[in-house]
Amino acid sequence: MEVPSAKHETMHRRLTPLRVLRGLICLLVLLLTAFMMIVYCGFFSTVVLRLFSLHYSRKVTAFFFSSWLALWPFLFEKINKTKVTFSGDDVPARERVLLICNHRTEVDWMYLWDLALRKDSLGYIKYILKSSLMKLPVFGWSFQILEFIPVERKWEVDEAKMRQMLSKFKDPRDPLWLVLFPEGTDFTEQKCLRSQKYAAENGLPILKNLLLPKSKGFNACLEDLRSTLDAVYDVTIGYKHRCPSFLDNVFGVDPSEVHIHIRRVTLDDIPLSESEVTPWLMDTFQRKDQLLSNFNSEGYFPLHGAELNLSTVKCLINVMLVLVLTGIHSQAASRSACWKNFI
Repeated sequence: MEVPSAKHETMHRRLTPLRVLRGLICLLVLLLTAFMMIVYCGFFSTVVLRLFSLHYSRKVTAFFFSSWLALWPFLFEKINKTKVTFSGDDVPARERVLLICNHRTEVDWMYLWDLALRKDSLGYIKYILKSSLMKLPVFGWSFQILEFIPVERKWEVDEAKMRQMLSKFKDPRDPLWLVLFPEGTDFTEQKCLRSQKYAAENGLPILKNLLLPKSKGFNACLEDLRSTLDAVYDVTIGYKHRCPSFLDNVFGVDPSEVHIHIRRVTLDDIPLSESEVTPWLMDTFQRKDQLLSNFNSEGYFPLHGAELNLSTVKCLINVMLVLVLTGIHSQAASRSACWKNFI
């Protein structure tokens, strides 16, 4: 197996006027297509169909919104030329899984779409995320349609709402990719210092590349969904050569490479009681911390190259499908408005 060489690394890309223009056009297309999907497809699939069948409501929602979500990996990998490298264990398609991931930056969750797309599970991915993101115009509306779980990051406030949402995800006929970030917030040096101070004062492991994980949400997911899950995946994300912001992604200046390492964990290997789950999760994050330390020094995760590149042809077909659907919806809205004016 060929090991990536530092000689071939792509460094930070300059923000040029062309990148700004291209990024703004892409963002405008994403916003407009999302709005049309929400207004026309979202209402039908999540309101009308749900009156008859929750299962088929989810299938139709997954079909339409996976087409829109797939525009993001197309932007990252084909337009911005960001290299996405997968390593570790294979993820079978159409499983029901819980993913626990490190939280390096505000856009980690977007790169999990690249993996879900390759596994035909993009329309079934759901995140446990801070409630403020659910209030974003257009994007937040999509998150609600896709049944993301909002949290305030205060367990006494979040537990009831979270368990209520989890109770709706138990149908084994529905594929499920539920993503949890146990750190609870994105990593910064200042947060890391506070986390290390707390760890030292309480006899906990001192992590260099991660914040201490919180186990309440993870344990709740296991308690409510364990019998319906196929596996838990421990996902670790690393970036070259700088952790990106949302606008870095849009304009294509960073990252030049995204590395995603996957470790499959069977449910039998995870303890049943909360008192045992907490140290298990801490041990898992110690392992992740070492993995990130090695990545920072070597520039790659072990066992890389587990997934194929996205098909450009399939990406372009999907883009055309979304644009055609948007055009049909726009024409229908325009004709409806003209008819009302005529009457």
